[in-house]
Amino acid sequence: MRRSQRVRGAAALAASLLVAACADRAPAPPVEQREPCADGSALRNLYFGDLHVHTAYSFDAHVFDVRATPVDAYRFARGEPLALPPLGPDGRGTQELRLDRPLDFAAVTDHSEFLGEVESCLVPGSTGYDEPACAAFRAGGGAGQAVFGVQTTSPDPERDATVCGPDGNACLVQASAVWRRTIDAANDAYDRTSRCSFTTLVGYEYTANTGGSSQHRNVLFASDRVPPPTTYVEQPTSEGLWRELRATCLDAGTGCDVLAIPHNPNQSNGRLLRVEYAPGSTLDEQRAQAAARAAIEPLVEIFQHKGESECLSGLSGALGDADEACGFEKLRTPPFDDCGDGVGAGGTGNGGCVSRRDYVRGALLEGLAEDARLGVNPLPLGVVASTDTHNGTPGAVDERTFLGHRGSVDDMADERLASEGARSGTTFNPGGLAAVWAEENTREAIFAALARREVYGTSGPRIALRVFAGWSFGADACSDPGLLQAGYDLGVPMGGVLPTRDDAASAPVIVVSALRDAGTAARPGARLERVQIVKGWLDGGIARERVYDVAGQAGVGRVDAATCATDGAGFDELCTVWRDPDFDPAQHAFWYVRVLEVPTCRWNAWACRDAADGARPASCDDPAVPKTIRERAWSSPVFYRPEP
Repeated sequence: MRRSQRVRGAAALAASLLVAACADRAPAPPVEQREPCADGSALRNLYFGDLHVHTAYSFDAHVFDVRATPVDAYRFARGEPLALPPLGPDGRGTQELRLDRPLDFAAVTDHSEFLGEVESCLVPGSTGYDEPACAAFRAGGGAGQAVFGVQTTSPDPERDATVCGPDGNACLVQASAVWRRTIDAANDAYDRTSRCSFTTLVGYEYTANTGGSSQHRNVLFASDRVPPPTTYVEQPTSEGLWRELRATCLDAGTGCDVLAIPHNPNQSNGRLLRVEYAPGSTLDEQRAQAAARAAIEPLVEIFQHKGESECLSGLSGALGDADEACGFEKLRTPPFDDCGDGVGAGGTGNGGCVSRRDYVRGALLEGLAEDARLGVNPLPLGVVASTDTHNGTPGAVDERTFLGHRGSVDDMADERLASEGARSGTTFNPGGLAAVWAEENTREAIFAALARREVYGTSGPRIALRVFAGWSFGADACSDPGLLQAGYDLGVPMGGVLPTRDDAASAPVIVVSALRDAGTAARPGARLERVQIVKGWLDGGIARERVYDVAGQAGVGRVDAATCATDGAGFDELCTVWRDPDFDPAQHAFWYVRVLEVPTCRWNAWACRDAADGARPASCDDPAVPKTIRERAWSSPVFYRPEP
């Protein structure tokens, strides 16, 4: 069967199956029904959540003894305990984990690929249950993961005919039932009362891994008016994903709204955030393609358990001083080849070349260049962070209680503290959180904040960060009780594009307010070290970058890595009003804020401190393994476009 026929047939069948699955339900109203929130604010509240969560529905979680379902994951996010591997004789987890503070929102994003295959292999009597592929999957481990996962690396993926039937329909039938359960779990966990205590977003992960380079996206919907998931098997290109989301959601006339969040560009060998256009496109067609991409992908995941994707010093393509904070939680370290303007392969195994586009700062600079060329920026990316947990534990980011993210792969301390590698060990970290400024804790408001980029990411702590940029903020803005209203009236928040420049203004003014994470009585948060503003701009077509220290003090705060005791130094809050001293109104530019905490113990230092006598792995005494960490927050950028 030709691919085009297979794609159309699969999409039609999946759609018909979802309609059938919902046939006994009352038609959904145009807007989801709920009570108004009691604590809503036109000046917007701060909410923390996790938008990248896997459960046992994901093929690469179940094979490693993860048994948590989306129902369990949402319960965990709301503060209930969850049992994690290793499994006991009864098939239940033997380690319990619980958040010390519930999340405000979460999205379970199981891999859309192989939802049906996993179900078929686990339900006796299903098509393929007794086939060798399913037996290998049920046996688990890396070999079980590869049974289906290898298809995500192929440029022409196929479903296993022994499991799914010759036309793949058996697995689509099963996938439809799993997707219905995913939607139901999100709806059941969503607090529609006036308390507005917890919000869920329906979503999934699209898992393109062509050539071993990560091109994954988390797909999130604004409501439960959703189409069947798009998968890499039917749409093995980014363009195919965007096209399918437009056809089945944005242009379907069903009230559906959707966005996609690329993640782990640090493993993409320059592919995930590369700007490409259809062959032979005219400039007008390229402008349309760039605008469509920017609309459907307004954000990128800057941090998760597989490392930080903000920046990496020394890569080609931009001029600027070395940024010492770019060494934070790196998955790839030199030596490696620089991709330059090209691309590579093998990034998910820590192989191949490294590109400036593998990091958010490089991608933002590339977006400026396209904006200068076309008048449209295809990469005006805001940022979030999340965990990418494969344990069904959204928000489990505490360095002190880290129990791993991949089931039996890292469920024990000696496995987590093993030598660094591509798939586990001390290279990994607990992951981060997404923070949004929204009028209330509802699907509509959270989704709108994501779409307009009034969001930021942290490496785990709940730092409260607010950013406004404009032309006329006064030097006393930090002490102005009307700052929030003025911020929206006179400027733009993080994620915005600066308004038309005032004639009298010489440069943008950025107001930054950062409050430390107070933590809990049992586990207080760390103090702040400093606030930095990172600028990127085009100077005669040359990409440039610079980091400015704008508040706080570099080097404040000390931690003893052996005991994890700190000296208590640092700042509870930092606020500043900063005017760009190097602004040129003829240059495209962006600015984003980075807030650094004082040093504290990294998760492995806590684990080594608590290790039993005689049970300290070699990594505990390896100087190459970092023992401390400066947790941080990254704001979404503010953008400037020269006036015509």
